[in-house]
Amino acid sequence: MTLTYILLATLASGVLSVVVAGWLAFRYFARHLHQMISFSVGVMLSVALLHTLPEAFESQADTRVLFALLLAGLLGFFMLEKLAVLRHNHHHEHDGHGHPPGHDAHEAGRGGLAVLVGDGLHNFCDGIVIAAAFLADPMLGVLTTVTIAAHEIPQELGDFIVLVNAGFTRKRALFFNVLSSLTAVVGGVVGYALLAGSQQWLPYVLTLAASSFIYIAVADLMPQMQRRATLRDSLPQFALIVTGVAAVWLINSAFHKHVHAMEARAGAPAAQVEAAGGHRH
Repeated sequence: MTLTYILLATLASGVLSVVVAGWLAFRYFARHLHQMISFSVGVMLSVALLHTLPEAFESQADTRVLFALLLAGLLGFFMLEKLAVLRHNHHHEHDGHGHPPGHDAHEAGRGGLAVLVGDGLHNFCDGIVIAAAFLADPMLGVLTTVTIAAHEIPQELGDFIVLVNAGFTRKRALFFNVLSSLTAVVGGVVGYALLAGSQQWLPYVLTLAASSFIYIAVADLMPQMQRRATLRDSLPQFALIVTGVAAVWLINSAFHKHVHAMEARAGAPAAQVEAAGGHRH
C-alpha cells in the first residue's frame, strides 16, 4: 500500500505541476508567478521546520549528526547553485566572439536539452524524497508531496518558458516537460526499494530534504520577493506566506481527522486511545 501511495504522490507532484505550469504559461505566462512564489515559501518553510525536521529528530539518530547534516546540506546546495551560476556566466563570456551562422539556434537547442536533463534528475531526487517521507509517516508524505508540487509549479513554468525560447513549440515543450516529470515516479520506486529495508537511513534523508526546502525558500525564493519592495506588494506577499503555512496546517488537521475516523470504524475509538493515555497519529 505504501508503494501505491508513493506512485500516486510522485505522479501528482510531477505531472500535475507540469500541467498547471503549462496552463499558466498558455493563459497568463509569468503574470502570477510572484504570487505562487510567496505561497511556496510558506509551504516549504512550514513543512521543513514543523514536520520534516521534527520527524527526523524523533528517531534514534544522533541529534548532533543530524544538525551537522542539515548544515552540510545548506552549504552543499549553495555550492551546487554557485557552480551552476559560474558555468552560466562562463558560457555568456564567449558570446562576444564571432559565431558561425546557426550557432545561436544550435546553442538554444542545447540549452533546452540541458533544462530537460537537469529537470529529470531533479524530479528523480524529488521521488526519492517523497518515498522517504511516506516510509517515515504517511502524513509527512502527503505534506512533502504538496511542498514539492508547490515549488515545482513556478520552476516548471520557468522551464517551459526556457524551452519555448529555445525553439520548442508550446505543445512540444509541454510534452517533454511531462516526460521529464515521470522520472519522479522512477525515483519514488528506487527510493522505496532502497529505504524500505533500511529504515535507519530515513532520518538522514529527511534532514537533507528539509535542508533543500529551507535553502530554496530562503536563498532562491525570498530574494525574488525582495525585488518587490513597496508596501502594496509586501502585504500580499506576507499574506500568501501565511496562507501557505495555513494550507499545510489544514492538510495536517484533515489527515489526522481522517485517521481517527478510520480508527473508530476499525474498533479503536478515540475514547479508548485517550483512556490508554496515548494518542495515535
